[in-house]
Amino acid sequence: MHSYLKAVGFSNVTKRSEMQEIIQDVIKTYDEKIAVENHPDGVFVEYSKNYGCDCGITVCGQYDEDNEFHVEYSFPFFRGTGITTQEHVVIERHAEKESFAGACDDLRIGVTLIFYLQNPAEYMLEKYKGNYLGNQPLTLTGLAREGTILFPVQKDKEAVKVERELTKNRNNLIAAARNGDEEAMESLTMEDMDTYSMISERIVTDDVFTIVDSYFMPYGIECDQYNIMGEILDIMSFKNILTGETIYQMTIESNDMQFDICINKNDLLGEPAVGRRFKGIIWLQGQLHF
Repeated sequence: MHSYLKAVGFSNVTKRSEMQEIIQDVIKTYDEKIAVENHPDGVFVEYSKNYGCDCGITVCGQYDEDNEFHVEYSFPFFRGTGITTQEHVVIERHAEKESFAGACDDLRIGVTLIFYLQNPAEYMLEKYKGNYLGNQPLTLTGLAREGTILFPVQKDKEAVKVERELTKNRNNLIAAARNGDEEAMESLTMEDMDTYSMISERIVTDDVFTIVDSYFMPYGIECDQYNIMGEILDIMSFKNILTGETIYQMTIESNDMQFDICINKNDLLGEPAVGRRFKGIIWLQGQLHF
């Protein structure tokens, strides 16, 4: 059973028979179907159905010679808005099934972002046509199993302006360091030492979430899960049309990167509002636009 089903409103689905009913519902009453006919192992098909606002279940499988559909796997999805990044994306197939992981280096985050590809059939179609070049726009989203709402850090407008300028300069230094610029590497090292010194002084009197107002870092052993904290820029709620569970959809800004996350109301501690911060663990998904 997928551990992130509750993020799209299926928290009461605990038995395999219940999941099979949902899978059959997706196949019979799908909203979107993409077929890859020139797949080496037979016709690969991806069925998707929305059970809320841009979130639902995707079922992938193959048709055999007798035109019988065999379900290979299913996963919950949430499709966000806007383009998160235009960086070069590398896609690799998972070893055990016809699903894919993507990776891209975004300077704003400082680590390689690894995500689960939401539209595998579309990617396969474009790859077979020779249209995939790795420079397609990417929309990242997150499904959260749990989360907490924190109050914002109070900042004046001048401090925000200075911080944005410093971030911009740091991104330029990181880009230069990646190209082998030794001066940029030295500057970044000195900057990290200054930051460490500042944190060591402030941690004696200040709470850690007052010093750190946002972060984005890998979580656990699975490479597409992240522990994040960021400011809530927009929020809306809707109900799962099948279960009636309330889902929150939030636009988060973390480390200067904006993306949408989806979480079940029952798994969120605190009252979300624009300006407050969200802290939680997410499963990162990505949709390539062709």
